[in-house]
Amino acid sequence: IDQTFGDASVAGAGAHAGHFQTMLDTARAEHPGATILIKTHPETLAGKRAGFFDPRDGNAKTLIWDHGTAPRALFARARAVYCVSSLLGAEAILHGHRPVVFGDAFYCGRGLTDDRHERTPARTPITPEAFFDAAYLRYCRWHDPALGRLCTFEDVLDQLTSKMSAHKGFAVPSVLSGMRLWKRGFLKRRFDRIERFEDDPKTASRLADHAGGQIVVWAGKESTALTRAAQARKVPVLRMEDGFVRSAGLGAELVVPASLTLDDAGIYYDPSRPSRLERLIDAGRDLPPWAETRARRLADRIVAAGVSKYNLGAEAPLPEFPEGRDVVLVPGQVEDDQSILKGAPGAATNRALLAAARGAFPGAYIVYKPHPDVLAGLRDGGESGSGFADADETVARADIAQLLPHVSRVATMTSLTGFEALLRGIPVTTWGIPFYAGWGLTDDRAETPARRRPGVPLWALVHAALIDYPAYWDPVTGLSCGPEVLLERLETGAISRAQGPGLRLLAKAQGLAASYAYLWR
Repeated sequence: IDQTFGDASVAGAGAHAGHFQTMLDTARAEHPGATILIKTHPETLAGKRAGFFDPRDGNAKTLIWDHGTAPRALFARARAVYCVSSLLGAEAILHGHRPVVFGDAFYCGRGLTDDRHERTPARTPITPEAFFDAAYLRYCRWHDPALGRLCTFEDVLDQLTSKMSAHKGFAVPSVLSGMRLWKRGFLKRRFDRIERFEDDPKTASRLADHAGGQIVVWAGKESTALTRAAQARKVPVLRMEDGFVRSAGLGAELVVPASLTLDDAGIYYDPSRPSRLERLIDAGRDLPPWAETRARRLADRIVAAGVSKYNLGAEAPLPEFPEGRDVVLVPGQVEDDQSILKGAPGAATNRALLAAARGAFPGAYIVYKPHPDVLAGLRDGGESGSGFADADETVARADIAQLLPHVSRVATMTSLTGFEALLRGIPVTTWGIPFYAGWGLTDDRAETPARRRPGVPLWALVHAALIDYPAYWDPVTGLSCGPEVLLERLETGAISRAQGPGLRLLAKAQGLAASYAYLWR
């Protein structure tokens, strides 16, 4: 493990350049048949500071590893780890290694390392767990950069894992395609490097190819021409959509989303092909205990706070429902939405869904809630539902989070309300194929893909959909964050639904022309 010239930890450990050369010579002598990998320091990779090793130290059996590889992957492949005083030596201990150390590093002398420095004393032996407790939990103080306050190590770990798993796609040079004009301003703040907004498939593919990057297309705008052009140049295509906890306001009102998803396999609402979300859900069968704990904690907090996708709040009180009857909630959807066009092969209209719910639950009190985009006059949602004979009552302006605790079941095509009901332990019947169907958690009336196997725990679904799949940004500071920060902003009312005057006028104009939405969507 290389370090940089001037690193205080090298001098503090009583080491100098000679110790690095001795370390390399010793590693070669003690492992004569092995490949020696010299891990270059990240600051050396970035051209900021020189390291103790350079290409002249390499040969046929000694590789200068100047790639941005995660240490975990290197530790998993390594037979042995050699270092002088790098913190990677301490991390090697946590990964099960007993590193050979040529400086008097802070983690030496306690039975966790093979110490080769002349002045390292014998200190009280400790276990790796005790070392971790001392160094990471009791010695350090942790600070939340988004919320501006001290926090726990676990809070930091949650934010870092969220950023690592979901934000990496935003760090790749990208050509963005199919993005409406109003989105381009905030997307420039989300991506590290946007080559261009380009809708022509061949031009987009050529630009992404030259940049060594990718094409990111709004999922509903993906075309066969784009797929073919990208394949011809071997350029990856990722599909973008809003996350499942989006904002305090409607996308159709042009409220900037606080979460986005990038999918390199498909998109969550299209069951005709696998998606990245499907892979994450299926992998959750072996969810580690700490991840399950985080998912449970997040779900409990969402339920307690009454958080939903749009968080619109209540504009009308809840009605009085009859006692002694099951209440079945039927959430209306926008009938030309991609999730309906792709994922509702049977009941593809609100009227058909209501009829199916009435047939399946003849004695229930059916409550219909129109989609908020349709109520706001921003989307052409087909029938309003106000006169549907199969609905006992229509609740238009009630808050969905306040409504759910009063219902016995949710009957839906593909609405996210079904997922929100599962978080609250409410049974869900689906007549479409939403991302949460087919895993054994719902009563599915449509045929779900065979690749979705029952037996997935609810917490695996929660972790995949709310933690692993989306990337989040704090609406207050603009920093990338985990879902917990966004949830706190929603709980405290720190997220504003305010738009600039231009976006307000555009949203109203779109509402007046909702039946012609295909022209800009």
